[in-house]
Amino acid sequence: MTRFTRSPLDQALTSADVALRTLFAKPRAARPAPVPMTALSELTDAEKRHAAGLMRVNHVGEICAQALYSAQALTAKSQTHREQFERAAYEEMDHLAWTAERLAELGSRPSLLSPLWYAGAFGLGLVAGRLGGDRISLGFLVETETQVEAHLASHLVGDISGLPANDYASRAIVAQMQADEAEHGLMAKDAGAAELSKEVKALMGKAAKVMTTVAYRM
Repeated sequence: MTRFTRSPLDQALTSADVALRTLFAKPRAARPAPVPMTALSELTDAEKRHAAGLMRVNHVGEICAQALYSAQALTAKSQTHREQFERAAYEEMDHLAWTAERLAELGSRPSLLSPLWYAGAFGLGLVAGRLGGDRISLGFLVETETQVEAHLASHLVGDISGLPANDYASRAIVAQMQADEAEHGLMAKDAGAAELSKEVKALMGKAAKVMTTVAYRM
């Protein structure tokens, strides 16, 4: 059987469609949002604001994931790798929907700078794909998922920087997201991801720090 290959124009239109749906359409999850095992309790106004700030950061992370995967799919040399990036993006759409829904429940909103975050992540994906090829793109995916997984873990700690201890709804979502990110990272490693340099990893970490600091407030 001959595998269907899309033209460059089709791929570009697909990327544009992903951008518009990510930034302006209501995201729809294929899976229902994780249900906490513990009965929900009332959050104070301060707890809601803090939880909303953290979930807004997570929502921005999912916007960036859609952008990164879209750019990597656009530049992938291998049809197999292109399909892997597209499948990962589809699965991460659940996270985008869950975090958007939780923000609404907390009486808050997504980041006002979402188009900027999307553009930056898409540009990074394009550079990785054009200059480094599929193995470097997969390496970026692995490092991104590693850093995101660590970031989500920090939200589940018991200190003041994490989610409120009694915000069981947000914690259930973050825990499932963390598990999914780890799975995507392993997928990329198994597909032949290249190991990025320490300098590149450090630069990605610094960029993520800027994003999380700004998105928490805006």
